[in-house]
Amino acid sequence: MDYVYILREALVWLTTIFWLYQIGISLCSLVKLKEKPLKVKKDHRFMAIIPAHNEEAVIANLIESLKNQNYNKELYDIYVIADNCTDNTARVAEQAGAIVYERFDESKKTKGYALDWFLQQKVNENAPYDAICVFDADNIVDKNFIKIMNKKLCQGEDVVQGYRDIKNPTDNWITSGYALFYWTMHRFYHLARYNLGLSPLLNGTGFMVSFDIIKENNGWKTVTLTEDIEFSLQRILKGKRLGWSTEAIVYDEQPTGFKQSWSQRSRWTVGHMQCMKEYTIKLIEAAKKNKTMMNFDGFLYIIGSIPMFIITLLLLGSNFVLYALDGMTQAELILNVLKYLLPTFVFPSLTAAFVMFLDGKPIKPMIKGLFTYPLFMGTWLLINFKCLFKRETTWEKITHNRSIKIDDVVETAKEVEKV
Repeated sequence: MDYVYILREALVWLTTIFWLYQIGISLCSLVKLKEKPLKVKKDHRFMAIIPAHNEEAVIANLIESLKNQNYNKELYDIYVIADNCTDNTARVAEQAGAIVYERFDESKKTKGYALDWFLQQKVNENAPYDAICVFDADNIVDKNFIKIMNKKLCQGEDVVQGYRDIKNPTDNWITSGYALFYWTMHRFYHLARYNLGLSPLLNGTGFMVSFDIIKENNGWKTVTLTEDIEFSLQRILKGKRLGWSTEAIVYDEQPTGFKQSWSQRSRWTVGHMQCMKEYTIKLIEAAKKNKTMMNFDGFLYIIGSIPMFIITLLLLGSNFVLYALDGMTQAELILNVLKYLLPTFVFPSLTAAFVMFLDGKPIKPMIKGLFTYPLFMGTWLLINFKCLFKRETTWEKITHNRSIKIDDVVETAKEVEKV
């Protein structure tokens, strides 16, 4: 029985130290930094790149929002990679004003492969661009996005993640869950690390990368299902910090169906596990060699999902083992299980509400979402558990229930502020 107590105490200390570290880092999001000085004054040339698979219903809205950027129209071009499309995505995108590249490769279907295929061509052409901005086809983009990213380039930042907001946060409990998750991550993970001098991570869409980096890599060299995280870890391993911008806003559409959400988050979890397999040892070695907090923090990110989930399961299981060995009463068992479960399901909602307060987001329209957020996060725990044994990699298309334009988002925001 003693060895169970010893193991349990060790795991308790491990998780306590881990979460105290995360809380300490999160507090740095409350610090407001001074604006960085400009290193150069220049209006850079951009590529806006949209990898798209069967997105004829929504891609025109994104292109329209990009065409209406508050930036010199001669200094950016809009490219669509129509990737293995069987619908009219290419034709709709071309009619909307984009330059379309069609790609057909059934053996390599992920966004990372599509980006690499396209960018290799641009590198070989020695295309006259300073940076790329990558978007998902169902996004719409704030009119100042490119202008703000240009400012970031002028400040010397060569990889910058924009603020990934949500088109449809109040559709149902699923979209509310996504919104609260992203809003919390934006402030307490990305902004906090940016303020502290550590590295945020790319977030799938709405990010900018200097074209010099693309040339150096000869394209986009990722192979996992989470190409954004993989690229971020590659930069961190090189000692390169990523940037963050709260002002460069992109609006992303989230799935309303549970089956689609389950499939999407399963792929993210599998992609995270792929990155964990590929980069954990490399990050440990980099932290030992370079002795930098950035490498160490990247390592903690990698172990912060599945490994910490497994440790939590072991902690819960240890209570039942002790109870079975008569080392714990029934009342102590219930109390100890609740001690782990209640914070797991209550703390995220309280944290999300605090983030909304800090960021000035109206809480009233999200009240139902705050109450159902534990359910959303609970299903994610089930996904993590399932992926320990069965790892699905099938991409499932998000069904778009309506066509949302940038003007619709602006008007909705005005209405919400009146509530």
